[in-house]
Order: sequence, then C-alpha cells, then structure tokens
Amino acid sequence: MKRAVENPFKKIIQDEELPESIRGKVMDDIALIKLSLDVADLVAVKYPLTVNELLNIKNKRTKK
Repeated sequence: MKRAVENPFKKIIQDEELPESIRGKVMDDIALIKLSLDVADLVAVKYPLTVNELLNIKNKRTKK
C-alpha cells in the first residue's frame, strides 16, 4: 500500500511565522521550477518553431 506523505504545511500553526530558512528554501525551489519550465519551453517549443520558420523561408526562396 502507499504510504501517506505528510504535508509540512499542515504542521504550521496559522498564527506562527515561517522560519526565514524555510521561506528561502521554498522560494528557491519555486524559482528553480520556473527556470526549468522556461528552459523546457525554449528547447521544446520555441527553438523547433524558429528552426522550422527559417527552413520554410529558405525553401520559399529556393523555389522562386
């Protein structure tokens, strides 16, 4: 059976402030995820579209 993963946010009392070290780690993790998504978008979507457009322009010029 699957073991339930404990949610660390449920352990935090609502009136209590997060320690600065945890807050910094969470923000660093979010920044890393955002960077990973941006790189994946660049490599998987934008780069192939750009290459395709360049090849199409080159093909159109050679056909004329």
